[in-house]
Amino acid sequence: MVTTRSLEDLDAHSYQEYVATGQGLVLIPTGATEQHGPHMPLGVDAMLSRAISLAAAEDLDALVAPAFCYGYKSQPRSGGGNHRAGTTSLSAQALIAQTKDVVLEFFRHGVRRIAVVNGHFENYQFLYEGLDLAVREARAGGLDDSRALLLSYWDFVDEQTLAVVFPDGFLGWDIEHGGVLETSLMLHLHPEKVDMSRAPDHPPADLAPYDVFPEDPARTPSSGCLSSPAGATAQRGELLLSTVRTGIVRAVTSEFGK
Repeated sequence: MVTTRSLEDLDAHSYQEYVATGQGLVLIPTGATEQHGPHMPLGVDAMLSRAISLAAAEDLDALVAPAFCYGYKSQPRSGGGNHRAGTTSLSAQALIAQTKDVVLEFFRHGVRRIAVVNGHFENYQFLYEGLDLAVREARAGGLDDSRALLLSYWDFVDEQTLAVVFPDGFLGWDIEHGGVLETSLMLHLHPEKVDMSRAPDHPPADLAPYDVFPEDPARTPSSGCLSSPAGATAQRGELLLSTVRTGIVRAVTSEFGK
């Protein structure tokens, strides 16, 4: 029986005993170092994916790996843009290679079930590629029972939860960067890191259906938030966490079994 769900806090011998059961499951939180407006820190994406993973791990008897704290470059239509101060990004090749290498290491340890919990929109396709390469290489090397799962936590927020969190109507995922959803989760999980006195209150971004190079800072709000977080509360964050936790546990159990 492990004493912590956090792999980085677990000693190597206890980890070895956990893996030796043959039922090991590791969740890998992934995020970014990216601006989230004046009211929240740069590490929001990794903080949220890690906290959500730790919550789900309690129900899954899983371990949570150290989070990926750098992600693929922020884009204006989903994260405000890579030109913004503090945003520190990886190339596609680097994220693919990091994902592949880390997952292959867990397979080498004897873990056969990996779930990557994504917390940064732009990461998804490159995590997908890294996982695909890792599983194929592991199976080609004789580890035929190696499996992986990729999910983004917001995909488990159902319509009923959205109706409570956005009583005036949900305006869409494309403008949720630094908005009510992320801010509510942070107010519930890391309230000491949120300063609502600095939360911007402006209309949602009017985003063009295309990208331009080089990026034009004038195309998104100067706050860095694509919508206002003014309606965020810790209570709404608690509801979001409960909904997402339940959905992730259900998905992982469905694919991997108990």
